[in-house]
Amino acid sequence: MEFANTFWALVPAIVAIVLALITKEAYSSLFVGIVVGALLLTGFDPIGTVDAIISGTFIPAGGTEDDALATGLIPSIADSAGIFAFLVILGILVALINATGASAAFGTWAAKNVRSRIGAEIATFVLGVLIFVDDYFNCLTVGSVMRPVTDTQRVSRAKLSYLIDATAAPICMIAPVSSWAAAVSGVAADLDVDGIQLFISAIPFNFYSLLTLVFVVAIVVMGFDYGPMAKSELAALREGKLGSLGSDKPVENTRAHLLDMVIPILVLIVLCIVGMLYVGGFWDPEAEGYLNAVIAFSGTDAFTALPWGSIIALVFAFVYLIARRVVKFKDAMDCIISGFNSMVPAILILTFALTLKSMTSALGAAEFVSGCMEGAAAGLFSMLPAIIFLVAWGLAFATGTSWGTFGILIPIVLPIFAGEPELLTIGISACLAGAVAGDHCSPISDTTIMASAGANVNHIEHVNTQLPYVITVGAISFVCFAIAGFTRSAPICLAIGVVLVIATLFVLRKTIGTNTRNADAAK
Repeated sequence: MEFANTFWALVPAIVAIVLALITKEAYSSLFVGIVVGALLLTGFDPIGTVDAIISGTFIPAGGTEDDALATGLIPSIADSAGIFAFLVILGILVALINATGASAAFGTWAAKNVRSRIGAEIATFVLGVLIFVDDYFNCLTVGSVMRPVTDTQRVSRAKLSYLIDATAAPICMIAPVSSWAAAVSGVAADLDVDGIQLFISAIPFNFYSLLTLVFVVAIVVMGFDYGPMAKSELAALREGKLGSLGSDKPVENTRAHLLDMVIPILVLIVLCIVGMLYVGGFWDPEAEGYLNAVIAFSGTDAFTALPWGSIIALVFAFVYLIARRVVKFKDAMDCIISGFNSMVPAILILTFALTLKSMTSALGAAEFVSGCMEGAAAGLFSMLPAIIFLVAWGLAFATGTSWGTFGILIPIVLPIFAGEPELLTIGISACLAGAVAGDHCSPISDTTIMASAGANVNHIEHVNTQLPYVITVGAISFVCFAIAGFTRSAPICLAIGVVLVIATLFVLRKTIGTNTRNADAAK
């Protein structure tokens, strides 16, 4: 392929991202990116382009038939059937809980017990931190639970989606028991490295993930916002325009109790964790690492485990809520259709985003970035962690995948720092942190799409409003990695990072920030 393994491999994703940010429309932008990728893959052959968009198979430059990559919409749907099933099941569960009036009961309880915007936002943050096993699960569960709470306090859906996104990938990337730890350890295991140990040792240096948590708490407590987020928050405060997609106003039902929402959600959480352990071999007496939860999570498959747990939780919810007589059988069955329909936008965007990723992979984005990294390895040795962070950030932003990013970069980083264990840890951390930062602000990131779905907000609005926040924390993280390359001390660099976050927020509040603590102060 003429355009393989060159900068052109990133062009389809760049086109899609630029169009999305300009037009504020995700579907057409992603599809145009897919078409551009297909044209480059086929050398502008019209028939081949159509085949590439639908179900083409391509051998990367320099590869063999064993390296063939499937592109197109059909393979993307087939490969992601598990997560699509999880999305639909969760959509049905949310619709069922809403139909019973349990969401309204939960909202009434929240209005009495969570009496401020700070309380609602901190509660969202805490729940996001607690649900650390998987980012998809985090986004959708936190969103469905906290929407009634934040709506009561007039927190915009844009702010809710940021809080969800900021406690999804960043939390999963610093939790040893998570699907992300499993992904990192899997990449390292292929290189004969103890993946879990590598992941754990990298946590103290994962400045982006750690400082994002500091940033969220600080900006909530300080009661201000800036950039497009401030505009969304003011609209919610002054006019009650939360920015939700369609109507998701909860049904009133005097028989419903807040436990009718809490119990099914708790069952869902428990069963999804059990599902991840089960699929990972936790209860297999012959499996290596029997009764070792960390090893079980490192070997699990979230695309199988999450549908496994959620389908059982859904059956329980149907039986429990019908037995409680808070919903009729026919109304419960109607929730299957309404729940599926509510997830169609997220499924469509996710399908397009995954197809676009397959295009960039087939064009050799990994090989192009590998070459750039190897060229940067000569000289500036102590600055390499900061450079790796920027490369990972840019790659994850352009391709929309953090897993793919560290899958590409970890094999490159390991030999660069051979014989330098301290710098190796920092370099791996920079790779993981940059992957999270890029994924956090990319319009074609599946996690970002899930956060939009969880908050029921326009996807491009979510991207636009959180982008300045990601850039702020990312810039401070870059400084921390630059210092870490010389000091090689996580406590010193992290302390500097926390001070920079707080100082930056004070400056922003005094200059471009808008008070969004309450309606009176915002006027």
